[in-house]
Amino acid sequence: MITELGHFALILALGFAGLQATIPFVGAQTGRRNWMALGPTLATLQFLALTAAFAALTHAFVTSDFSLKVVVDNSHTLKPMLYKVAGVWGNHEGSMLLWALILSGFGASAGWFGGGLPPRLRARVLGVQALIGVAFLAFILFTSNPFVRLNLPPFDGHDLNPLLQDPGLAFHPPFLYLGYVGLSMSFSFAIAALIEGRVDAAWARWVRPWTLAAWIFLTIGIALGSWWAYYELGWGGFWFWDPVENASFMPWLFAAALLHSSIVVEKREALKAWTVLLAILAFGFSLIGTFIVRSGVITSVHAFANDPERGVFILAILTFFIGGGLTLFAARAEALQARGVFSLVSRESALVLNNILLAVAALVVFIGTIWPLLAELGFGRKLSVGAPFFNAAFTPFIVALAVILPVGAILPWKRGRLAATVRPLAGALALAVAMGGLAFAVGSGRSALAPIGILLGSWLIAGTAVDLWLRAGRRLVRLGRLPRADWGKAFAHGGLGVVFVGVAAIQGWNIEDIRTLRVGESFPLGEYEVKLTAVTEGQGPNYLTTTGEMHLLRGGVEIAALYPEKRFYPVAAMPTTEAAILNGPLRDIYLVLGDRQADGGWAVRSYIKPFANWIWCGALLMAIGGGFSLSDRRLRVAGGARVARTTTALDPAE
Repeated sequence: MITELGHFALILALGFAGLQATIPFVGAQTGRRNWMALGPTLATLQFLALTAAFAALTHAFVTSDFSLKVVVDNSHTLKPMLYKVAGVWGNHEGSMLLWALILSGFGASAGWFGGGLPPRLRARVLGVQALIGVAFLAFILFTSNPFVRLNLPPFDGHDLNPLLQDPGLAFHPPFLYLGYVGLSMSFSFAIAALIEGRVDAAWARWVRPWTLAAWIFLTIGIALGSWWAYYELGWGGFWFWDPVENASFMPWLFAAALLHSSIVVEKREALKAWTVLLAILAFGFSLIGTFIVRSGVITSVHAFANDPERGVFILAILTFFIGGGLTLFAARAEALQARGVFSLVSRESALVLNNILLAVAALVVFIGTIWPLLAELGFGRKLSVGAPFFNAAFTPFIVALAVILPVGAILPWKRGRLAATVRPLAGALALAVAMGGLAFAVGSGRSALAPIGILLGSWLIAGTAVDLWLRAGRRLVRLGRLPRADWGKAFAHGGLGVVFVGVAAIQGWNIEDIRTLRVGESFPLGEYEVKLTAVTEGQGPNYLTTTGEMHLLRGGVEIAALYPEKRFYPVAAMPTTEAAILNGPLRDIYLVLGDRQADGGWAVRSYIKPFANWIWCGALLMAIGGGFSLSDRRLRVAGGARVARTTTALDPAE
């Protein structure tokens, strides 16, 4: 009964989305206030209907209702409760329902908290948002229905992919979807602005919080995925340039560019057309990521589905919205004339350069991701584009971004003098060079990667500190009085510097050892000694485990006991690796137990990962910075109020 109610609620949500996509929009075009006022109500009803559908599917997973095909394919009675719940979105059908739920949630939020928007703009934003909902709800009902019943339900399910049965990955997809789908609000605001033919400072203030929220969620989701890959896959890496990883990284880069570009629109009434284009591209690349993950055109260990029919449907959605958005942009671009004028040396110019670097970096990632498909379609050749290409092509742009970011942050608006601006950063530059020299000395000249990365990371962190000091008028007591947006920018830029340090150190100073080890034997690992003392067999809730007991010694003194595992999931007939990691602020000791060898020994992989945790701490700092900025509503509320009064005076229909 609950399942049927969930299915009915899903159909009902499609109906509400259709009404929301038409009634408020027609009301905005004809000036009917009562029609426009229905937008928030319909958005709320759509959200409630999808909440009911999602709750019904969750109930089916929690109670192991094996009359549903999606539960049979992705659950099992012995699976721990956390992974039963995570199984709701750990598959194609359930994840698309979560996508639609989040999409409706953002639309409903725009209705609830958009009281300061001009009624016509809000109606059009809700209409565009609902139109996206119609497309995805139709996709779910016609190709990916999670409520499909089986005529003969089995006694048990096939289990969730064992790689997904992990706390890090349980929460990774929801955060990514919050980011992906959050960018739909930026898209809706952009399309609404193009229809009205008006982009101004108030529009930039309205679009920025939605973009910032999406960027925060994407940052957390990408960091969770990177962290999961690091400790779960047993490879010791944090980023592999996998197509699905790239699918989330590209919209993150465009969202970062959009955030900086909207600041120029807000402050100087410039870059209007470029900002609207970025809003379209940011959501466009979210849809491209969805197509990559679910169409099967590109192989990935993260891919959800391999169904050409679904891929064609998503391609049609992508073509309609992005093609339509770009067509509308081309038709109305002349109306988005910039008003502000600024010199070559100014904060506006620095933000333009920032945008160019971020956008080109995203396009480089896109080309590397899509090139194997183009090569196969155009030339009949199977190619693989891996880390060497991405590292060589992407790194120069991100290095240039790191170099200019501290300077651009303190440049004055409209016009500045480079020499006067750079002078306060002399100390930050000296500190960065000193840290790079220290890193080179510590590394004994092995690799230039770590010193350069640490120099750039130190430059970002020190430059951020100088920016805060200047904003506080060089007075310590004023630091606490700075607006939250200033602190948010400092945390975000400083967090990027911390990530630079972590990535450079782990890439340049990583120590790796692979060998066969018998029980009772030991081996040196850097300044440590690792001893394998026992290997035992055991059983978990839904898996069999082989666990190694390994002791870590330094100077003959034991400092830790670590227990790497090899797990085997009988239902899925799939093994997984559970690395044992001794975390530390300056390094991780990373141990992996492999297969038993013919001579009775065990394959053992071990690593020393310098500054590994700095990568995820830096990402967390960036997300915290975004949260600080998002909580600073001072300028946005004031701007919205001013524009609301102005439009009321000029146009009674508003």
